[in-house]
Amino acid sequence: MYQLNRKKSTMDNYSYVSNAEISYVDEMYQSYRKDPSSVDETWQKFFEGYNFSLQKYGEKGATNGGSAEAPSGNGVAAVASSPATTVSEKEVRVHYLIHAYRSRGHLRSKTNPVRERKDRKPLLELTDFGLTDADLDVVFEAGNEIGIGAASLRKIVETLKFIYEGAIGFEYMYIRKPEKLAWLRNKIEKESLAHNLTLDEKKRILSKLNEAVVFENFLHTKYVGQKRFSLEGGETTIPALDKMITASAELGVEEVVIGMAHRGRLNVLANIMGKTYEQIFNEFEGNIKPDMTMGDGDVKYHMGYSSEVVTPKGQKINLKLMPNPSHLEAVDPVVLGFVRAKGDRLYGYDYKKVLPVLIHGDAAVAAQGIVYEIVQMSKLAGYQTGGTIHFVINNQVGFTTDFEDARSSIYCTDVAKIVDAPVMHVNGDDPEAVTFCMRLAAEYRQKFNEDIFIDMVCYRRHGHNESDEPKFTQPKLYNVISRHANPRELYNQKLIERGDVDAEIAKNMDREFRDMLQDRLNQVKQKPLPYSLQKMEKEWTELRKATKEDFDQSPDTSITQEVIDKVGKAITDIPADFKPLKQIEKLLKDRKEQFQDTKIVNWATAELLAYGSLLLEKKIVRFSGQDVQRGTFSHRHAVLKDAETNEPYYSLNHISDNQKRFRIYNSLLSEYGVLGFEYGYAMANPSALVIWEAQFGDFANGTQVMIDQFVTSGETKWQRQNGLVMQLPHGYEGQGPEHSSARLERFLGLCANNNIIVTNITTPANMFHALRRQLKWEFRKPLINMAPKSLLRHPLVVSDLKEFTSGRFQEVIDDANVDAKKVKRVLFCTGKVYYDLFEEQKNAKRNDVAIVRIEQLYPYPEKQMAAVFEKYKGAEYVWVQEEPYNMGAWGYILRRMYLMNNTGIEVIARDEASSPAVGYLKAHNEKQAELVKRAFAEKIEKMNIR
Repeated sequence: MYQLNRKKSTMDNYSYVSNAEISYVDEMYQSYRKDPSSVDETWQKFFEGYNFSLQKYGEKGATNGGSAEAPSGNGVAAVASSPATTVSEKEVRVHYLIHAYRSRGHLRSKTNPVRERKDRKPLLELTDFGLTDADLDVVFEAGNEIGIGAASLRKIVETLKFIYEGAIGFEYMYIRKPEKLAWLRNKIEKESLAHNLTLDEKKRILSKLNEAVVFENFLHTKYVGQKRFSLEGGETTIPALDKMITASAELGVEEVVIGMAHRGRLNVLANIMGKTYEQIFNEFEGNIKPDMTMGDGDVKYHMGYSSEVVTPKGQKINLKLMPNPSHLEAVDPVVLGFVRAKGDRLYGYDYKKVLPVLIHGDAAVAAQGIVYEIVQMSKLAGYQTGGTIHFVINNQVGFTTDFEDARSSIYCTDVAKIVDAPVMHVNGDDPEAVTFCMRLAAEYRQKFNEDIFIDMVCYRRHGHNESDEPKFTQPKLYNVISRHANPRELYNQKLIERGDVDAEIAKNMDREFRDMLQDRLNQVKQKPLPYSLQKMEKEWTELRKATKEDFDQSPDTSITQEVIDKVGKAITDIPADFKPLKQIEKLLKDRKEQFQDTKIVNWATAELLAYGSLLLEKKIVRFSGQDVQRGTFSHRHAVLKDAETNEPYYSLNHISDNQKRFRIYNSLLSEYGVLGFEYGYAMANPSALVIWEAQFGDFANGTQVMIDQFVTSGETKWQRQNGLVMQLPHGYEGQGPEHSSARLERFLGLCANNNIIVTNITTPANMFHALRRQLKWEFRKPLINMAPKSLLRHPLVVSDLKEFTSGRFQEVIDDANVDAKKVKRVLFCTGKVYYDLFEEQKNAKRNDVAIVRIEQLYPYPEKQMAAVFEKYKGAEYVWVQEEPYNMGAWGYILRRMYLMNNTGIEVIARDEASSPAVGYLKAHNEKQAELVKRAFAEKIEKMNIR
């Protein structure tokens, strides 16, 4: 590397040195001479020291004076190649040593409280840099880089070890923004050296540790064998969260929204959220009245909670712990969507006022793909929330799996590096170090509005739960853990040894807290701070629970002609300087004809009318998914692009000066994360129409966890209503197995207790009314709609504008083209297949066959269907579907019609299949034609089910 007579050192073999060979260093130096700001701050400091060296020793190694001007020609290379410039050569090497500690010192940090760290070959020995013990007392200007001035190599190494090999392992050198690097380096290398807590801060840490430890001990004694997923081994979580919340409050945060799984949840509820012990003990005792749950309820370590707490400095801060299922990390995007909704409406887009905190387990954060999705979402316009603090309770064990079998990466947090998020690995037995990290994280988030990770390495004293035996799988580790003192005992001892606090203080805290817990169990009343409902929370309380009668008829959702005219003008006009594509010119012309001439609109126009009318009513409309601005099938064009500049034009933002802004975002290629985000957004704001559209309906299987655990069951488990809309393109058009079915049968299998709305709509006006109904109802329900594909441009799929100025959603659409007295057969269907049946009915002039569309499959429209059966009494009833016999709505319809209408019904469907659809268009067309023909055959053939 250097033109020097020396032995080859280990440093020659590694990339972090090979990237800085002398020609590169010289090139940077020449840039520095012209403009010091043109190189990284680290190199600026090095070159300052280098120039000082030239002044002190001169070009030829003089001990006094010397020219400050660097040698001509090769600059640094010329000096480094000269035998007389020993100091300059070693300055470079010390610089590399400092850089290596910043980059790799975390591999040596003392972060593991219960076992030795693996040797990750950090290459931090002096010999790795061509230095020896003989150099330890040589003074180097490189000491300026770490804030200690010109210092001996011994002092430099001691300082580096103190900063980078202590209880905190800092990972940040991969960050590519100089201002962030500089800020973090200052915090790490200066503030950590000066970090000295006040006596009150130390007492608060000890107090919070006492609360955490004694709470767990008390529950372990009183409720032997009951699952509680204790925090034991990770009790430092409580002072850590306390510090993060108080520090954030000082920095302007008014609300903290937390998502976490089971471990430590009850402790967080009691000692951070302020949930009363009476409530927690009642849940353990099972003393919960059924009418309190409004549904089936959930286990105690899944429930959410809201509270308001006061920090030591008297600042009030709102806290929310989101309800979550057992599916690890599934709550993450829900938290982020919830925070985005709060920021958008409650805090006027000032996301610094609301902070998302995600508490992960080490195995889950490494293995669950949803974590990667939310990190990738963190900087996107449609999903950013001003930065998330990720706190990992690192048990070193996932369920029963040791970390070596739980991931391939060195750290569980390596996902952070994809967005240059800094990571602090910290020893959970050192609460002062942990609280330092939490303070730094709060400051970083508020300053840069980006994600940051804290990886608190601790342990799990018990097994996966309190009845599990961990020694079955980790006998060696748990032999160590069984003898290891808890963090409170260790910190208490540390304080005593330092003389910071009298030993009796800890004993008194322990005794007083145990007495208080016993009082709580004995029903001595606790007095939590009264919780004040926020604006959106008050709006939720103004809604009510739905009843069976609510689904007998939909509310009036019509709009005035004035609203139609305003929205119509907005979506047909463009600015004079906007240059549309030729196809868009035709689109705008067609739209204008719909409003001005034909008075008949297609699907896309009806959709935009729904959104525009709600925006005029000052309702938030938020829409996201893959390519939703244009629409997967190029039908929507809610956002137009200038043909020359590519600048977007949001038509629906130009209806009126006094309207809400249309929020429509093309999402990243994610289903799980994005649906969870939208569910969270809708959970926070009852006055928002929130829509997620799948590119194809069957892609919803990529977010099945979210559907099962939140969308369809959230109300009964957590008493949280939600008005989310899922648009799932569905219909058999010969596009193959992956682009046909949204798996209607799966959603119908999840229906119970009026939990969701499932529709398969066939007219633009009905879609319009269904969307508006979401906010018109006095309650909220998720809407799962089997959205059309080919129908978007079908000439028959249009609606008269009169259907928008009067009327409501039609759950069932009867056949208006037949005489009921002449009907011998009624074909019941839903969705796209209607138009195939209608064509055959018309062409064959079959006035004896009626076609009835069930637009809303669930809640099942009992009264409307009863009227249909009464009207066609005595006719033959047949269910027709495009899907295979074992899929689609058939199984559901069979149950509903037989049980509720007490009538038998035949079925026409494709044969049973394991795949949703055939792969060839020709085969599809043949099957579709055969299916339609069978529906009008003289006699219905029974299905041959094997």
